[in-house]
Amino acid sequence: MTPSNTPSGRGALALLLAAGVLALGACNKTDGDTMGKKVDSATAKTEQAGADAKAKTESAAASVAGAVDDASITAAVSTGLAKDPDLSAIKIDVDTKGGQVTLSGPAPNAAAKARAEEIAKSVKGVSTVDNKLQVKM
Repeated sequence: MTPSNTPSGRGALALLLAAGVLALGACNKTDGDTMGKKVDSATAKTEQAGADAKAKTESAAASVAGAVDDASITAAVSTGLAKDPDLSAIKIDVDTKGGQVTLSGPAPNAAAKARAEEIAKSVKGVSTVDNKLQVKM
């Protein structure tokens, strides 16, 4: 019987193999981080990247929604102005940014200028009106 076939020889051989595996594993460590720490770090970075992407997507969606709301406000103000007999025949420029409406162009008289502002203020979503209409006499 050879020494590796005896129970004590097999135990010694197993112990020697285990020591070799541990020694080789220790040789692979260069920076002190365990594989678990590396996985945790990679997971944290991935989660952060996902959170950053979500925030950018939400910001872009809010920007698009704001542009749609401004366009809707501009259309509603223009429609309201077109229904007024004194204002429908003239060209009034309506610009909207962030709910702030700017009216520019000619107005036939002071009363029509004031009505244009009231029409703009009555539209849902309008926060302020900058009335730059010029009365033409």
